[in-house]
Amino acid sequence: MHKRLTVFSAAATALLLSLGITTQAEAGMYRYTDEEGRVVISNTIPQPATKRGYDILNSNGRVVEVIPPAPTDEEIAAREAEKQRQEKLAIQREKDTRLLKRFSHPDQAIKAMHRKLGELQGLIQLKRGNISVISSQLDSEQSRAANMERTGQKIPDATLEKIRRLESQIRDIEREISWQAQEIESLKQTYEKDIKRLEEVTGETRTLSLEPANPSE
Repeated sequence: MHKRLTVFSAAATALLLSLGITTQAEAGMYRYTDEEGRVVISNTIPQPATKRGYDILNSNGRVVEVIPPAPTDEEIAAREAEKQRQEKLAIQREKDTRLLKRFSHPDQAIKAMHRKLGELQGLIQLKRGNISVISSQLDSEQSRAANMERTGQKIPDATLEKIRRLESQIRDIEREISWQAQEIESLKQTYEKDIKRLEEVTGETRTLSLEPANPSE
């Protein structure tokens, strides 16, 4: 009985040792180059060596996976620059798509620009006409107030208030004209940029002038 147990124990021990060896072998080995350029095969790998890249080997010594070297600072910067370039290209493609949905030829954009700028210029002319009307009213009230002052009469508060109101209206309209003039310039720059891009994207050259025709000509 004791002999059978000894034989069993020896067999069990051999099996466990065999399993242990197999488990360690299946855990994999590493092949890397050390700091002196020598190829090393080991079941461990130092941290500095991982940055240089290494191979993972199976129990038969065959390569099962290749781990590339860690990228250098220059490579990381180049990848980031390329990523940003691709993002800019994607944004530009989206802008081009929207632009081509609006216009298929640069001349179409020029006509749209002339039409829009004409509308804004028309509004400015209308506001200047309003200023002329209000200025006439203001001149009349100021003249009446001056006459009353020369004759020693007290200028009514209603007249003074009307003068202030008319002056305020003129200032407000002048500010609106100034804002619209800035809007016209900004809009013109945007259209001219779009027209130039349309020429690049479509390969077509504009045939119309960027400046609107003078109606008096």
